[in-house]
Amino acid sequence: MIRTRRGALVASLAALTLGLSACGGADGGGGGDDAAPINIGIIADLSGATGDVGTPYNQGMLAYIEHLNAEGGIDGRQIEADSNDYAYEVPQAEDLYRQYVNDGVVAIQGWGTGDTEALSSRVASDELPFMSGSFAESLTDPEEAPYNFVVAPTYSDQMRVALNWIAEDAGGEAEVAVFHNDSPFGQAPVADGEAWIEEQGLGLGYQAYPMPGGQQNYVGLLSQAQSQGAKYIVIQNVASPAALVARDIADQNLDMKIVCLNWCANELFITTAGEEVAEGHILVQPFAPLAAEKEGHGVITEYIEAEGIDAADVGTSWVQGWYVMHVMAEGIRHAIENNDGEELTGAMIRESLETMGPIDTGGVVGDGTVEFSAESHRGSTSTGVYMAEGGQMVEVEAGATP
Repeated sequence: MIRTRRGALVASLAALTLGLSACGGADGGGGGDDAAPINIGIIADLSGATGDVGTPYNQGMLAYIEHLNAEGGIDGRQIEADSNDYAYEVPQAEDLYRQYVNDGVVAIQGWGTGDTEALSSRVASDELPFMSGSFAESLTDPEEAPYNFVVAPTYSDQMRVALNWIAEDAGGEAEVAVFHNDSPFGQAPVADGEAWIEEQGLGLGYQAYPMPGGQQNYVGLLSQAQSQGAKYIVIQNVASPAALVARDIADQNLDMKIVCLNWCANELFITTAGEEVAEGHILVQPFAPLAAEKEGHGVITEYIEAEGIDAADVGTSWVQGWYVMHVMAEGIRHAIENNDGEELTGAMIRESLETMGPIDTGGVVGDGTVEFSAESHRGSTSTGVYMAEGGQMVEVEAGATP
């Protein structure tokens, strides 16, 4: 079951016939009832500053739940997901979190870095496993964030891969400008990137520039980067502003190459910038797009064909949502199967995620598997590197690691 209180889902999800019944009460764990639903809360950005990628991410997550429930759920138990838009506002995320706790959820899927970090101590106190669209490195240490799990390589690991790629592409020396969202999400890998250059002795200059929101262009930032001598622009932001930067580079006829991390490393960047404008820019993306045709894409292809969803509408952010939910569901499955007859709790799910070994994603996430431990909640350190070519994301390197 899927419920929403705020925000409208796009047509491809609104058209799904879910055959839902009303959600149960506060007993999200089922109290030992083998048929009891499993309650999960979802905090989504459908209308806020990152809604361009937050919406398809949420679509993919809900589609996975729909698929899983249609296949019988988890050991015969359906997932009941309450999904709501928080518009990228931390106070709204906190309100939703309190509501979900009152509703008796056993796990939560979140979204942004600011809200995920703000809620980290609460989810630890409430013993609620929490995954999100944030891959901030601060969330991977179980001593600091015991109930947060980061499925993909962190933004910092992605930055390290990007800087290694730039150093090799430049033949050793280059100036790098980092354009980042002016938020905890955008700032997350900036200092770690500078430290990596020093640790590895890379011959790279490095200067970071916050990207103000609501801009019509980024010509001013590009002028500052150009005065620095930057030939490479690493972007830690979502697709729409990154596409503006690409268009400005083309309009100004600048000799600069963009290297996008995660949330702008997708098809939306290419289509928004335009095929010719995006051509040749680099995309560091831990989740393989459908065009990469990994084994794990097969189940998605079957699902969208059955639902009449055009594959062209299923971008990488949608795939991310599907597989982050898959990882959480596998942790829940392991917890149920290894605690037969007991009420499902967040503590059980956490222990399962830490001890169950690798979770297979069929080559979609990093090197294909996601694995946590009691010492680290970093699920993967490897990412794909793609190039925008002919309007597609073309794989340049699979399983790149720092």
